[in-house]
Amino acid sequence: MDLGVVLQTNPPSARIIDLAKKAETYGFSHVWTFDSHVLWQEPYVIYSQILAETRNIKVGPMVTNPATRDWTVTASIYATLNEMYGNRTVCGIGRGDSAVRLTNGAPTTLKTLRESIHVIRELANGRSVEYNGSEMRFPWASKSRCEVWVAAYGPKALALTGEVGDGFILQLADPSITEWTISAVRAAATGAGRNPDDVTICVAAPAYVTDGTPEHLAYAREQCRWFGGMVGNHVADIVTRYGDDAPVPKALTEYIKGRQGYDYNEHGQAGNSHTNFVPDEIIDRFCIIGPVEEHVRRLEELKALGVDQFSIYLQHDAKDETLRAYGERVMPAIADSVKAKM
Repeated sequence: MDLGVVLQTNPPSARIIDLAKKAETYGFSHVWTFDSHVLWQEPYVIYSQILAETRNIKVGPMVTNPATRDWTVTASIYATLNEMYGNRTVCGIGRGDSAVRLTNGAPTTLKTLRESIHVIRELANGRSVEYNGSEMRFPWASKSRCEVWVAAYGPKALALTGEVGDGFILQLADPSITEWTISAVRAAATGAGRNPDDVTICVAAPAYVTDGTPEHLAYAREQCRWFGGMVGNHVADIVTRYGDDAPVPKALTEYIKGRQGYDYNEHGQAGNSHTNFVPDEIIDRFCIIGPVEEHVRRLEELKALGVDQFSIYLQHDAKDETLRAYGERVMPAIADSVKAKM
C-alpha cells in the first residue's frame, strides 16, 4: 500500500514545500493539496517547487473541479509539469465544493465531469481530443502521462468513476463504506468492459497518532472533527438529490441530520465551529486515531479491502509528528516482507 499526504496551501508556501520534502524522506509516494483558490494559495505554482526539490514524489489536487479553470488550461498545467520534472502528476477531480461555492457557483453535473475527465486526460497524455467543436492536441506533450482519479460518494458518481476513472478517491476511512464504494466502482468498471483492477483505489482521511490515553484520544478527536463536516457537505448533496431514502449506506447519511449550515471560512480547519453535529463515533470511523498499533490495524483492514493508497489529511497540530510516526513506525509495520536470501 502506498501512503500519501494531503496539505492545504496556507502561507507560507515554504512550509508546504518543507512538509512535502519530509514526506518523501519518510517514504510517502504522493503529496496532494486542496484546490480552492479563494481560501488558499494556488496549488499548481507550489507543485512546481515541490517537484523541483524532490525526486520521486507525485503531486496533484484532492481535488480540482471542471468549473474554475478551462479544461485545456488544466491539462496544459499537467503536461508542462511533466515535461519539466518527469511524469509525476495525478489529476484528482470531482464535481466541486468550496472552490465553486465561495464564488456563488454550484458543483457541476456528472455529465460535465465526465466530459472534462476525457478532455483533460487526452490532452495531458499528448493525444488529440474534440473540444468546443475543434480537434486539438498539445504538439509539445507527446511524452506526458497523467492519470485522472475521481472523487465520489453517491451511486451515480461511483458508477462514473468505474466507467472512466484511472483511480477512485474516497474521502473517509470507514471500512463498511469503503467496502461498499469499492464494490460499486468495480462493478461499474466490469460493466463498462474494463478490468476493475485497473482502477487505483485511494482512501484519504485524517490520521492522528496518540499516546494511548483517553485524554489524548479526546484531544485528537477535536483536531479531526472538522473532517466529518467536510464529508457532510457532499453527503448533504446526496440527500438533497435522493431524499432520506438515498441509495447509500445509512452510516453515511444518518449523522448529518443535526447539520445546520456550514461556514466555508472555516473549511478544513481544526476547531471548525460548524461541525459540532459530528459525533465521536463518526470521527473514529471516518478517521484513523489512536496509538501506532491502531493505525497499523486500520491500514491492514483497508489494504484487505483493496485499497492501494491511504493519504493522510494533515490539517491538525501534529503534522511533523504524524509524518515521523508513520515513516518510522507505521510504514515498516505494514510493508510487505522481502527476503534477501531465499
